[in-house]
Amino acid sequence: MPNDFVSVIQPTASDPDRKRSTRALPVLPVRDTVLFPHAVLPLTVGRDSSIQLIQSLGEEKTILVVAQRDARQDSPESTELHQYGTLATIHKVVKMPNQSLFVFTEGTERIKLGEFEQSTPFLTANYETIPDVDPGKTPELEALQRNVVSQFQQVVTASPTLSDDLQTIALNIEEPGRLADFIGSSLPFLTTVDKQDLLETTDVAARMERLNQHLVKELEVQQLRSKIQNEVQDAVQQSQREYYLREQMKAISKELGEGDDTNKHITELREKIEAAGMPEDTKKEALKELNRLQRMNPAQPDYGMARTYIEWLAALPWAKSSGKEVDIKEASDFLDEDHYGLQKVKDRILDYLSVSRLKPDMKGPILCFVGPPGVGKTSLGRSIARALDRKFSRISLGGMHDEAEIRGHRRTYIGALPGQIIQHLKRVEVKDPVFMLDEIDKLGRDFRGDPASALLETLDPEQNNTFRDNYLDQPFDLSKVLFICTANQLDTIPGPLLDRMEIIELTGYTEEEKANIAVTYLVPRQIKENGIEPEQIDFPIESVRLVARHYTREAGVRKLEQQIGTICRKVARRIAEGKTEKLTITPEVVHEFLGGIKVRVDTEIAERTKRAGVAVGLAWTPAGGDVLFIEANKMKGKGGFTITGQIGDVMKESMQAALTWVRSNAVSLGLDEDFTKDTDLHIHVPAGAIPKDGPSAGVTMATALVSLLTDTPVHPLTAMTGEITLSGNVLPVGGIKEKFLAAKRAGVRDVILPTDCKQQVDEDLTPDQIEGVTIHYANRIEDVLAVTLPKTPREKIHDEEVREEVIHAAV
Repeated sequence: MPNDFVSVIQPTASDPDRKRSTRALPVLPVRDTVLFPHAVLPLTVGRDSSIQLIQSLGEEKTILVVAQRDARQDSPESTELHQYGTLATIHKVVKMPNQSLFVFTEGTERIKLGEFEQSTPFLTANYETIPDVDPGKTPELEALQRNVVSQFQQVVTASPTLSDDLQTIALNIEEPGRLADFIGSSLPFLTTVDKQDLLETTDVAARMERLNQHLVKELEVQQLRSKIQNEVQDAVQQSQREYYLREQMKAISKELGEGDDTNKHITELREKIEAAGMPEDTKKEALKELNRLQRMNPAQPDYGMARTYIEWLAALPWAKSSGKEVDIKEASDFLDEDHYGLQKVKDRILDYLSVSRLKPDMKGPILCFVGPPGVGKTSLGRSIARALDRKFSRISLGGMHDEAEIRGHRRTYIGALPGQIIQHLKRVEVKDPVFMLDEIDKLGRDFRGDPASALLETLDPEQNNTFRDNYLDQPFDLSKVLFICTANQLDTIPGPLLDRMEIIELTGYTEEEKANIAVTYLVPRQIKENGIEPEQIDFPIESVRLVARHYTREAGVRKLEQQIGTICRKVARRIAEGKTEKLTITPEVVHEFLGGIKVRVDTEIAERTKRAGVAVGLAWTPAGGDVLFIEANKMKGKGGFTITGQIGDVMKESMQAALTWVRSNAVSLGLDEDFTKDTDLHIHVPAGAIPKDGPSAGVTMATALVSLLTDTPVHPLTAMTGEITLSGNVLPVGGIKEKFLAAKRAGVRDVILPTDCKQQVDEDLTPDQIEGVTIHYANRIEDVLAVTLPKTPREKIHDEEVREEVIHAAV
C-alpha cells in the first residue's frame, strides 16, 4: 500500500504504435493507487507474493503495475484487476525492518493486460502498449491545455499540502498527454476510480476535458471551504472582541467603583438562597445551578432560563409561615361577623383551630364546600383566612383543561413556568396560606391531560408534603396549606379525588335568613357601592322580604343582591336629578323600580291544587331545592297509561309503581276494581323542557292518582317527597334540607316526609327554619293520603277558604 508519493516526470519518448509483448512480465497489484506514465511512485510491498515477485527480478527490473478493483482483497485473482495498467521500471528497492520492501517505480507506458501465464507464486501476463491518441495542435486543445494549467496553479496555491514546485513543472511540460498524466498523478483529492478513468482514457483531448472538470469542482470546493473558514474565523474574532470589550468594561466599572452587574446579581441570588430556608438537597441543587450560571456568558440563550429558575427557587416561602397563634373566640367573632348562619362550617373551622393549637405540626385539612350558587362558598373562604389570620389566594379551576396548569411545564420548554399552586405560593409569600380551589366540579379533560388527576397528589395530606412541580423538579411541602374547594354538585368530581376531601354541604336559605342577610350585609354594601349616603335611603325588612319572595327564585342570595342593587341605582339616579330627600323603600316603590311581581309560587300552589288530580312534590336541583307539580287526568278509553314531561326511566318506573299500588288497593280507596277498563290515564310533570328523574316523587304521583280517581282536591299548601314501593311503603330520599327550604320559600305549610328522614331533619334543620311549617312523617302511602286528602265536607270547605285567603292576600 502506498504511503505518500511525489510524481516526477522523466524525459522519455513513447512509440505512437501499439506493440504486443514478446514475453510475459510479472504483474504487481496495488491498492488505492494508480501509477501514471512518466511518474515516479514509491510503493510499499508487504504481501508474500509481491515480495517474491520483487526478489525474483534479475537485471531487467521491468514489471506491470495494475490497480486492484477491490482494495480489500489480499490475494487478488486476475479477474479482480483492472484491464489497464502501467509498464514500470524499478529503480531501487529498500528492505524495511518489518520485512516489507520499499520500492521506487517509474511508469513508462500505458498497457492493456493480455493473457495471464502464471498465477503462483505471483501473477505474470502478456500485455499490449497503448499509445496516446494525439489530435494534433488545435486551438481548442491549446485553450483547454492553458485552462487546465491555470486551474492547476490555483489549486496548488490554495492547497496547503501541495508543493509550489508543481506549478513550475507543469508550465515546462508542452505535450498535452504528459501534462494530463502529471496533473492527474499530482492531485491527492482524485479517487482511485477517477485516476483509473484518466489512465484508461487514451484520447488526449478527452483526458484533458475530464481533468478540467475535476479541477473546476475542486476549485469550487476550495472556495466554499475558504468561505466557511472565513465566517468561522470572523465569528471567533467577534466573540474574542466582545470578550475583550466586556473585560475592559469590568475594569472601567471597577475603577469607577460601580462594580459588576453580573457579579452583583450572582451575589444577590446567593444571599437569597442562603436566606430562603430550603431543604438541604434543594439548596445544594440551587447552588449548583448558581455556579453554572456564574460561568455562563450573559449573552447565551440558556443564561436567562437558568437565572429565572434560580430566582423561582429563591423566591418561594420554603420556611416562612404566618407564625401567629389565633384566638379561638376572636376567630369565632370574625366568622359570625362575615356570614349569617352556616353553623356547621363555622364549627368545623373552629375545631381545626383548636387542634392546631394543641398540635402545631398538624396537617391542613382538605375541605370541600358543596352547595347551590350564591350561598357564600367563595366568600366564606376569605372569611376563614381572615379568622385564621392567614394569607388568602383563590385559584379558579372552572374550564381548566391542561394538567400543566397544576403541575407546571418542564424547564426544557421555552417560556416554561411553574403551575398555579407554586405561582400562588410565591405571591402569598408564606407556606401556610388558605387556598381556595374554586369550581372544582367544572374541571375539563382533553389531549393535554387531566387536571383532576394532577390534583390527586395536591389534595392528599399523605402525599402533598413532597409535592413536585414539573418546573422546579424539587419537593415542596404543601401539608401546611389549608385547601378549601367549592362545587355546585359532586356528580362530576372523580371518585378518587372526592375521597380525599371532607365534604361540607351548604344548603339554601329560608326567606327569613335571606332577609337578615340582606339587611346585615347586602343592603349596606349596595348603598356604599352606588354612592348613596345611609341617611338618604331607608330599606325596611318588609320590603326586603317582598323582593326575596316575589322577585327572586333561588337558594342563595346573589339574585337578591342584584335586585337590591337595581333599587339603589334608581335611588342614586333620583338623587342625581336633585331629589335629595330621604326615600323609604315601600312595597309601592319596589313595584315602581322593579316592575310587577315576577314569582308567585305561593299563589300558584293554591290555584293549581283547586282541581282534583294535582299534587305538589319536592325536588332537588344543583341550584337548590324546588317544588314540583304532578298533574293527572283521565278520559274515556281502553285502559291506556300515558306519561309526559321529559322524565327519566327511574321516574317512569315510579309512576308505574304508583298506578299498580292504586289498582291493587282500588276497593279500599272506594274505586271499582276494573276502573281502568274504560278509562285512559295521563300523568304529566309540567316544565316539560327541563329533564327530570329520580324516585322521590313516587308518593306525589300516587297522591295525584288517588285525588283524580276519587275526585278529591288535595289540601292547599301541602307538599311531599318519598319513594313508593309496590306494597305501599314510603322509603327515604336525599336532599331533605334543600327540599324543605324550597317548600318553605313557596309558602307550603304542611310537608310530608318519610319517617326514616327524621334524623336528617333533626341534624340539618334549625327550629327557626322549621317554624311555620308542620312536618308529617309517613311509613306507608296510607299515611300520606290521610294528611293530603280531606275526609269530610267541612274540611273541603276549609280548604277552599284557605285557597281564597292566599290568593286574595297576594293581589
